[in-house]
Amino acid sequence: MSSFQSFSPSLKITPKLAEKLDKLGLRTDQDILLHIPLRYEDETHITPVADLRLGVFAQTQVTVVEQSVQFRGRRSLWVTTMDAAEDTLVLRFLNFYPNTTATLKEGALVRVQGEPRMGHHGMEMVHPRFQAVREETPLSEHLSPVYPTTEGLSQGAMRKLMMKAMAEVSLPEILPSQILDTAWPTLNEAVRLLHAPPPDVNPSALTERDHPAWSRIKFEELLAQQISLTKAKLKRAAEHAPPLLAQNDVFSRFVAQLPFALTGAQQRAWALIAHDVACGVPMHRLLQGDVGSGKTVVAGLACAQCVAAGFQAAVMAPTEILAEQLFEKLRGWFEPLDVHVVWLASSVKKKDKLMTYEAIRDHRAHVVVGTHALIQEAVQFYRLGLAVIDEQHRFGVMQRLALRHKMRDSVSMLAAGMAENASASCGEYAPHQLMMSATPIPRTLALSYFADLDVAVIDELPPNRTPIITKLIDKVRRGDVVDKVARDVALGRQVYWVCPLIEESETLELQTAIDTHATLVAMLPEVRIGLVHGRLSAAEKRAVMQAFVAHELDVLVATTVIEVGVDVANASVMVIEHAERFGLAQLHQLRGRVGRGATQSTCILLYEKPLSATAKSRLKTMYETTDGFEVARQDLLLRGAGEFLGTRQSGLPLLRFADIEKDVELLECARDAAAWLLQHHPIAADAHLQRWLAQREHYLAG
Repeated sequence: MSSFQSFSPSLKITPKLAEKLDKLGLRTDQDILLHIPLRYEDETHITPVADLRLGVFAQTQVTVVEQSVQFRGRRSLWVTTMDAAEDTLVLRFLNFYPNTTATLKEGALVRVQGEPRMGHHGMEMVHPRFQAVREETPLSEHLSPVYPTTEGLSQGAMRKLMMKAMAEVSLPEILPSQILDTAWPTLNEAVRLLHAPPPDVNPSALTERDHPAWSRIKFEELLAQQISLTKAKLKRAAEHAPPLLAQNDVFSRFVAQLPFALTGAQQRAWALIAHDVACGVPMHRLLQGDVGSGKTVVAGLACAQCVAAGFQAAVMAPTEILAEQLFEKLRGWFEPLDVHVVWLASSVKKKDKLMTYEAIRDHRAHVVVGTHALIQEAVQFYRLGLAVIDEQHRFGVMQRLALRHKMRDSVSMLAAGMAENASASCGEYAPHQLMMSATPIPRTLALSYFADLDVAVIDELPPNRTPIITKLIDKVRRGDVVDKVARDVALGRQVYWVCPLIEESETLELQTAIDTHATLVAMLPEVRIGLVHGRLSAAEKRAVMQAFVAHELDVLVATTVIEVGVDVANASVMVIEHAERFGLAQLHQLRGRVGRGATQSTCILLYEKPLSATAKSRLKTMYETTDGFEVARQDLLLRGAGEFLGTRQSGLPLLRFADIEKDVELLECARDAAAWLLQHHPIAADAHLQRWLAQREHYLAG
């Protein structure tokens, strides 16, 4: 069925128009009505030319005095006009057509809308909207909406369509009055007010989204999201999973060989996970903590418990570099226990892949580490009991769903052989999942996007961690930084020097890692300096990193391949070149590579002026706090939820209207209302989901 067929015939939407609306996500009558304006323009009154404010949209009414076509530089139309008070306004058009000159003829009375600016000949508007009027032509009775639109779909066409939709379509009330604030209008009233606000409405209440009509819209959106998340959680609670109960001493031996004691926070997180996997309900838990808080060892405990129970564990990371680093760490822990750890990625040779597939299939491989290669059809697990997904927010939603389904298939096939009380309906079995995030997630975001997850937080660092001093240094003082590096190396310490690119870029004009390495070698001939970047082979990267770990290198020049996973206790200095080009999360991750030993550590952020407002905010945050949760909160404010989570391209329906920081009270009301609605009015809950999410709610169930 073509998309235009989902619209009411009365709207007379052609296939061509439907195609344009589809680009905006508008596929039904309701979608059109819920396409809320971005802002408003006031065309309800006339502003005299003398009262126009530079850069502020306004409407004025003028008479054309003269028009002329000029050829200075490029052909343009200049129209001199005058209002009733004989104040002059020039209209300029760089692109114009015969009907433009015909309408703006000498003596014509025109109503003009635009943003005034100061030109060579006084006050002017460039390419304003205009229409010929008479003295008795009435003014608009409401503020004029400005909609999100797309190529080939003008504001005028969108406004015309919206007026028709409001005349032909209604949004019946679905929700019971018990969960609605009495100060809110009905949904119909809210939508109509936002599309056509009366002139007496408070404009700031509209632009700041504080009006009761906005509260109703935002609550509706948040409620749909929370219903979807709650349903997903309830569905998983009704599923069955094989209890991971130890059948040998692998777990106890894993704990005994750890060269450090677990922190209190690690112990608390593991206690929650251990309880989850021992139950017959699939675990669906998020493990989060700051950089260096020790999430990987907790994941290792979960894998050890899984292997001790006779199952396989899968560990999936979003990049090959991170996957390989996890592989090396887990292999170091497990191989002395005769637990076989393998890894899969696109770079693995075909022959080695086939051998690994076989080892996974016949249970010779106990822990499988890899990228999205783990969910390829060729990978068939023998007894998959647990999946650990690292940096889970960086995976597309469909990738996470694919792994979940693969796990369910694997467990289901063998459920009968794994448990004496297994039911004949093996398809009822679902897997345990542990998701990890090295980017701490602010409370409001967790409430909004991870309400279906149980959360374990590691909120303390290991006792040997020292506070990190962060310094902001202009790149003109780069020589001072090199001198500090020389002094620290002389004291036996090691240094990271991070650059964003490995090749010259005329656009970004960034120092490359290769050139930086050459420069530092020339300036510090006595210092052992290595270079690692993404273009090296896995073996080459591994060799360089191992040399740095073994202190065979003093300075490691690198791209962001060292953002995660490389722990060198002796590294006490992190220099980040062109820090203004990095995001907050990246900067915080990189800073967390130092401060892992007893020596006072420093992170130096080298920046280049001029700085954008966003770059200034990022650097200010990095200077003022080392708290990962505060860094994450600021990152969320700067980037928005979609960018923060990496979900712009994932298919996850992002919030269009609600602001999870500003609207946390509405969010909490929506969460309570969702639970009540599902219990007492399940039909209304389903209808509400259909209105707001249609076929997209499954994205939230992964």
